[in-house]
Amino acid sequence: MKKTAITLLLVVMAAGAEAQTMYDALRFSENNYEGTARTMAMGNAFTALGGDLGSISINPAGSAVARYSQITITPGVAVSVNTSGGTSPDYFQSKYRTPMGRFSMPNIGFTINFDTYRTSGIKNWTLGFVVNRTNTYNDNMYVRGLNSSTTFAGALATLAAGINFNDLELASDGSYDPYYDSNIPFDVILGYESGIISNVWDDMGNDNMDDDIIYGADYAGVTENYFRNPEGGGVDLENIGLAGNTIEQIYSRRILGNKYDYVFNFGANISDVVYFGANLGITSLSYSQEYYIREMSGGEASDYSYFQTQFNSLRYNNTYNVSGVGVYGKFGIIVTPWKGLRFGAAIQTPTGMSIRETWKASAAVSTYSSNYGNGEAETPDSEYEYELTSPFRFNVGAAYAIGNFAVISADYEMADYGGMYIHEAHTNDNSQFDLLNEDIRDLMGAQHIFRIGAEIKPVSSFAIRAGYGVTTSPEQYYDEGGLLQKVRANTHRLSCGLGYSSPGSFFADLALQATKYPDEYIYPYDYYANDGSVINPNVDTPEILSRKWLINIALTIGFRF
Repeated sequence: MKKTAITLLLVVMAAGAEAQTMYDALRFSENNYEGTARTMAMGNAFTALGGDLGSISINPAGSAVARYSQITITPGVAVSVNTSGGTSPDYFQSKYRTPMGRFSMPNIGFTINFDTYRTSGIKNWTLGFVVNRTNTYNDNMYVRGLNSSTTFAGALATLAAGINFNDLELASDGSYDPYYDSNIPFDVILGYESGIISNVWDDMGNDNMDDDIIYGADYAGVTENYFRNPEGGGVDLENIGLAGNTIEQIYSRRILGNKYDYVFNFGANISDVVYFGANLGITSLSYSQEYYIREMSGGEASDYSYFQTQFNSLRYNNTYNVSGVGVYGKFGIIVTPWKGLRFGAAIQTPTGMSIRETWKASAAVSTYSSNYGNGEAETPDSEYEYELTSPFRFNVGAAYAIGNFAVISADYEMADYGGMYIHEAHTNDNSQFDLLNEDIRDLMGAQHIFRIGAEIKPVSSFAIRAGYGVTTSPEQYYDEGGLLQKVRANTHRLSCGLGYSSPGSFFADLALQATKYPDEYIYPYDYYANDGSVINPNVDTPEILSRKWLINIALTIGFRF
């Protein structure tokens, strides 16, 4: 699985150069419901319950269960806690725990109930508008350590292997737009412009760097020393590296964002037995990711004088922002065959989303050498639009109430992410995404979500709640035997809460939800060439293990009328 993960990272790093991935499609399509404090506290197991504004995103029929109008607002705090460190004592040796808190608004909305005053048939119907948050992307990661084996600069030089020096010079001179018109990776151009990498020569005895004929060229990072081949006079390309030196490395990543559903709802109650509803949903997406890699000499690491370039420090920074809007329909039903027992089901159409990405990267190098000098560079602002169709999803549930004392509810939800589809905007030619859509069909499968919740009322005005949910990964991979296997990476959610309902119209709920995400392995760089071949499979490049919890605290204040 390591090679797969490395490949994924390199694809993600190229995302700013118009290289969307199936993981972008998954990230922007997934729903992790939040809603009101009551639904959160009960694990969002509300397919068969309804009666709460947080449930409307889960089952539109839930609005018709309540025989009253209501309005709610749910402010909250989302706190991510990331613990990360290297998986080997050779790099990123210390674990860092980095919490990050953000104000949030999981829910706001209202429904208006219209009573028909009939004893059978449609007894009441509702209209409503509700905003529920369906995903939170907050994360903050930081790792640091010493490395005496590999460097980001060296890996970038490896990525440049085989690229003609004249082509790289032309791209860096700006004679054409290197980020759209060039086949050279944008980070190689940026590294060359800033001085993170530079050319060295294996010139078959001719090291005249002004010669118009390029016999052979390769590249070294600013952190690397290299040696002349005593037999041929050229550079010994097999002996480029740290040469016993040590550098200090920092890798940091910060993610912010939310996904909201703006729901226009209609619901109806038929004889207090069947409730049905429909949503017109508008999805709004905001996502940003920034990461940087920093390498330094001096301090606890080797002194700068040990480097041929008298290297001091470098920094590579990448910023990626996404906004999107989409539309879908959702239809649901709740049935009460006898008192206390309820069944519910809902189906959601695929969501058609328009996605806009902006991206920018920068790099800078500092040395103490008058020959090598200092440099910095940045890419032009990059912008790209495409369209994403997320898969349909359905959910079913059952609930049982023991009088007015207790209720227990369970849900199952499924979405087949192999049905996602990415296509170009403003054109019928979708050839750019043919291979990506093929990967989605082959390597994405069904995601299964199980939710359970309970509520106990020791007195009529006070409620105690708890819930649990587990979400499986839809990702698949081919094992060494060529068989398709499911990635075992589940997300777990634990929740609890309290509720108060006054004799009048006021009510308030408090919830705490803790989400444990699957372990994430991050490879900041690797020694792959531009053609995808492995330059040195024996190099133990850094691997970071990132573990994340997301804590949501929400308070719902509402009125019934």
